[in-house]
Amino acid sequence: MKSFTDHLGRAVKMNYPPKRIVSFAPAITDTLYSLELDTEIVGRTRFCVHPKEKVVKATNVGGTKDMKIERIHALKPDIIIVEKEENTKEMVEELEEFFPVFVFEVQTVKDALKMIVDLGNLTDRTRQAVDLEQKIIAAFRRIPTRIGKARAAYVIWKNPYMVVGKNTYIQSLLEKLGFENPFVKFEGRYPSVTEEDLRAAKLDYILLATEPYPFQEKHKQEFLQISPDANIKIVDGEMFWYGVKMVDAAKYFKEELLR
Repeated sequence: MKSFTDHLGRAVKMNYPPKRIVSFAPAITDTLYSLELDTEIVGRTRFCVHPKEKVVKATNVGGTKDMKIERIHALKPDIIIVEKEENTKEMVEELEEFFPVFVFEVQTVKDALKMIVDLGNLTDRTRQAVDLEQKIIAAFRRIPTRIGKARAAYVIWKNPYMVVGKNTYIQSLLEKLGFENPFVKFEGRYPSVTEEDLRAAKLDYILLATEPYPFQEKHKQEFLQISPDANIKIVDGEMFWYGVKMVDAAKYFKEELLR
């Protein structure tokens, strides 16, 4: 047995190194596989779709906010990994009655790097995790610095329109890329906004994410009607995942978003 402190300051005792891992956060699942834990990952959510050729071998234990508890019991995990925003407090409370549950909290780029290293320590993959962290740091250093702040909205939903706000990993990423998000002043981490809010923000960019709402080229026109002077871009939502996706994201930002 070994004890770890999770990102909420909770002591988590577990069999170490863990041989049976269940992950409830898609970006963390993807990162776990990158740390060479293919055989240790026994359970993941239906939203954990990367890497495609590997996740199919792990049991689907439900969604990020709903779970198939009987499947989890059958897997007898050494550790269950969750993330504060993506999963619910009620899930954690139910699961920790039976299994060790480690809660991550990722709200900034710095948090994302810490998550990778802590994940490595938790799973006996410290060397691989530190290598990944350093690779991401080096990749992000190669992202060009934007000259002057551009006002941008990162839109994740419609009916109603919802945008990224304060205290989120994506907001931290936008800041790092040189964007100014006027909606950090709104209440909530993912505030609903009106057409008038979007107009009043005097946006230079409107970034329409391909997830969770699947924005496509056909949606650009409705936003041009709202903000005719804005540069409307469809952006790959997966490039705004934390964890191992940050390696590909750095290249994507350099070649696609900031060109």
